[in-house]
Amino acid sequence: MKLPVALLLASLSIQSAVLAENWPNWRGPNQDGSSSETGLPVKFSTTEGVKWAVDMPGLSASVPVIWGDNIFLTAPIAEEKKLVGLCYDKQTGKEKWRTTISEGTEVQWDDKSNLASPSAATDGDRVYFLFANAVAAACDFSGKIVWKRDFKETHGAFATQWTYGSSPTIDSGKLYIQVLQRNETFKFQDKFEKGTPGKDLSSYVLAIDPATGKDIWKQIRPSLGNTESLEAFSSPVFTSYKGQRLMLISGGDTLTIHDAATGKEFSRIATWNPPGEGYNKFFRLVPSPVVGDGMAIVCAPKNSPVFAMPLDAKGETQPVWQTEPKGVTSDVPTPAFYKGHFYVLDGGKKILSCLEPKTGKALWSGELGGKTKFESSPTVADGKVYCINFWGEVYVASANPDKFELLSVNEMGDGSKPNGNAASVRASISVSDSSLFIRTQDKLYRVGK
Repeated sequence: MKLPVALLLASLSIQSAVLAENWPNWRGPNQDGSSSETGLPVKFSTTEGVKWAVDMPGLSASVPVIWGDNIFLTAPIAEEKKLVGLCYDKQTGKEKWRTTISEGTEVQWDDKSNLASPSAATDGDRVYFLFANAVAAACDFSGKIVWKRDFKETHGAFATQWTYGSSPTIDSGKLYIQVLQRNETFKFQDKFEKGTPGKDLSSYVLAIDPATGKDIWKQIRPSLGNTESLEAFSSPVFTSYKGQRLMLISGGDTLTIHDAATGKEFSRIATWNPPGEGYNKFFRLVPSPVVGDGMAIVCAPKNSPVFAMPLDAKGETQPVWQTEPKGVTSDVPTPAFYKGHFYVLDGGKKILSCLEPKTGKALWSGELGGKTKFESSPTVADGKVYCINFWGEVYVASANPDKFELLSVNEMGDGSKPNGNAASVRASISVSDSSLFIRTQDKLYRVGK
């Protein structure tokens, strides 16, 4: 029997929605910057290959988080002094709802970023928003607030010099929030108070009941770091290994592996910032850990090496390998893992490298080029690596471990030339439904064949 055309089209649409892979947190379905989606474009522009484009109410580094036909984002609205959660329709780009999570205070503390930098996270039941002023909320998919918390009241303001940017993560029925901070209160730029006097300023990871917003446990996460080295803007990463669900945390001059269920620490790298060796400097950490082939890697800051640690390590340990000094490195972008290889982006030198997980050997390093930095993280899918720089230029390289090949450069920005200030593009590219979701200075694009 022949189906009516309208019914057939509806059926195909439903099948497409079911088959499309979600992008539920800032690093995607595998928490490593990769997706199994195929049919992704190589060449595109603001007028070529665009399914739709929508104006953003404010610029932010938060990535498009996708579940079904819903796209979730955060944004600051400076003129209204609001921090909002947003939902857009994946098929049309139409704004479904806008919910104010925090209002009445400044939305930007420094010239580098704003308080809406953390990406949302979703489990398909609710979407979770967190802002740098320590205010968080869960909304249902209609935009109604289910619960809301101000962590300043219970755990204190986040004591990071630069604006807090760690993203919340949902895993195994818990909402995780990471706060790696200085262990004392201080004033930033003689203007903003960081930390809360009288509160415990230890670094910690918090596990929260996503249905109620109540704390399940708080795991203190000590380190040997000092001052700025205690600060990290990375996010928790989760993986399963030998029947155990693990949580990985990077920052404080170390990488730690924990029991995801309880927060108990299993192992850590001794330090990548040893005293007495001419390096012991104090730098914040930005990249999150990445897992692949039984190994976890972490990028130490400011042109330092990449370090590797096996997932079954116990206690305090030394890295099993590290890249050469002045070799493969990443100060800000988090690497990706795809089909057996790590892809590391040096955003300052604009070099993309492909590494073997077990040895750290660089199979190739290639120059992307361009005139400005990359601080967003690479996204890998359909045999391609997508990297977007400050200006909104998207570089597409082949995810081929045999050789480096730059496939295209696609201009998606608004034509301005921001250079590391709050107007720069820092949001990584999300993937779903054979499309790229690209957030630039002023727009969100859906790009696909």
